[in-house]
Amino acid sequence: MYTALIEYINSRISRPLADNEISILKKNFVPHKVKKREFFLQEGDVNKYMGFLVKGSMRKYSVDSKGIEHIVNLYIDGWWVGDRESFAKLSPSPFNIVACEHTTLLTLTKSDSVEVFSLPVMIELTRQLDENHSFASQRRINAAISMTAEERYNMLLSNYPEFLQRFPQHMIASYLGITKETLSRIRARSVKR
Repeated sequence: MYTALIEYINSRISRPLADNEISILKKNFVPHKVKKREFFLQEGDVNKYMGFLVKGSMRKYSVDSKGIEHIVNLYIDGWWVGDRESFAKLSPSPFNIVACEHTTLLTLTKSDSVEVFSLPVMIELTRQLDENHSFASQRRINAAISMTAEERYNMLLSNYPEFLQRFPQHMIASYLGITKETLSRIRARSVKR
């Protein structure tokens, strides 16, 4: 299980993890299983754990006053899971995070994260992840305010084709901010081409 995390980190840093660093990771990250449809985080709770998704898939969403679910993130193998603001500030989260499949995570508490994220390799990794998150957020905001539904779908297809295999159509539609009927029409048009 730890192999996935170690390989992930090694593929993104300037040098391989040393044995003592691997020991620190293994000491602080705890295996955690979440069954399909089970919550990892519920709205109003403090996000006490950040997770590295080893196997499975999850979605992060909010629910509006009409009871409509709005998916803000989809997660698959090799992705970090959590509400970063709630975790950092120990504040109640406005989000729910639920497993879409039986999921295995390696979780890290805030107190354990101090030792992990003081490692130079993890500082390097965190800087990269923060940068990538910032770029992705900008693209997502721009897409939401300036692109057509079809352009947003094509961007998703180009950047995250595995999402279309792992998540049902209604979740993809929610993630794109469109109805499932609109998504069906877009997919039908792309099949005809």
